[in-house]
Amino acid sequence: MTSVPDVFDPRQYAAGVPYDAYRVLRDHHPVARQDEHEVLGWPAGPGFWAVTRHADVVRVLKDSATYSSYIGATQIRDPDPDDLPFIRRMMLNQDPPGHGRLRRLVSRAFTPGRIERFERVAQERARTLLAHALEAARTADGTVDLVGAVTDDYALLNLADLLGVPEADRKLLLHWTQRVIGYQDPDEAGPQVLDGQGRPVNPRSPAMLRDMFDYARQLAAHKRRFPDDDVMTTLAHDAELAESELEMFFFLLTVAGNDTVRSAAPGGLLALAEHPGSYERLRTGNAELPAAVDELLRWHPPVLTFRRTAAADTELAGRHIRAGDKVVVFHASANRDERVFTDPDRLDLSRAPNPHVSFGDGPHVCLGAHFARLQLRVLYREAMRALPVLRPAGPPERLVSNFINGIKSLPMQVT
Repeated sequence: MTSVPDVFDPRQYAAGVPYDAYRVLRDHHPVARQDEHEVLGWPAGPGFWAVTRHADVVRVLKDSATYSSYIGATQIRDPDPDDLPFIRRMMLNQDPPGHGRLRRLVSRAFTPGRIERFERVAQERARTLLAHALEAARTADGTVDLVGAVTDDYALLNLADLLGVPEADRKLLLHWTQRVIGYQDPDEAGPQVLDGQGRPVNPRSPAMLRDMFDYARQLAAHKRRFPDDDVMTTLAHDAELAESELEMFFFLLTVAGNDTVRSAAPGGLLALAEHPGSYERLRTGNAELPAAVDELLRWHPPVLTFRRTAAADTELAGRHIRAGDKVVVFHASANRDERVFTDPDRLDLSRAPNPHVSFGDGPHVCLGAHFARLQLRVLYREAMRALPVLRPAGPPERLVSNFINGIKSLPMQVT
């Protein structure tokens, strides 16, 4: 019997997504028990089921009655029981019908017209950042870190524009994102905050989010006095939205809205640099950009995993799952499933159909997927114009995380 590889330890993801281990799991252990050992100061947990085949991932994501986002929230590690009621207030951690109500409310802010008007702003921003990156490369032997020079600011400033965050406050969004998303990575999270018993404090706990929520209330009050064409103005004027719900939306949009593009953009640029033939096809118009964006998302999904909790005893891929068990779907594995994708380890910018699950599936499919695709299309289009040369100048530095497929540094030769 083939042994079950460990795909939990977040440290291994700093070396790259463990696609070989995923293949072993898909072929031999499609729903596999994983130990949740103590690592990086975080205590051990009870373990979970890793779901790695595409069909099973989709089944879990679509069946919220059986696989709940609410019972134990959506991160692998269990939250502190005292924090769970607070964490459950977020739309991401709710099940229908409550989830549907919140989703409808926030969807009103993401009007097609608002997002399409935003495209011109994103285009000018991409051009400016790429021009500055080229200028920096000319003084550094033609190399530049595209994360530090382009993609971090691109994602952050786009989100700040959409939300309506004043320019002086925009770096706060990056600080909060790094603290919440990069909590497993000492470079991102900073010094670990411990409670009175010496245990690390969950970055999603009320204590760690107080400053963000205080800011959200202040910004909403400002938008009520001085409305503008942005998402926070719409939310602040929505009579159906409680203040606590508005705070949670600000948290969700700040963290998820920023980090989706912040993770996907450098991953897509790295894939194009590592496949120069594909990059040339795209630059010369022999591959369509919308299809290419989805293939780059399949190749480098921004989110690696999401957790659900079994609401009742059930069976998945022949394994008996008990009520209360943690069930974790592996998006990056599903995107390379040979049962769904022909030659999945080949980058095919014209791949069709392309049913990747990089934005999830079912009731929790990413609310900002349209906005994210728009930003990626604009960035790649401007990169092709500005950077005829795009070659790796060293290995990327990856995030220590089993949740986000992050790249912290991307040295590239661009001239």
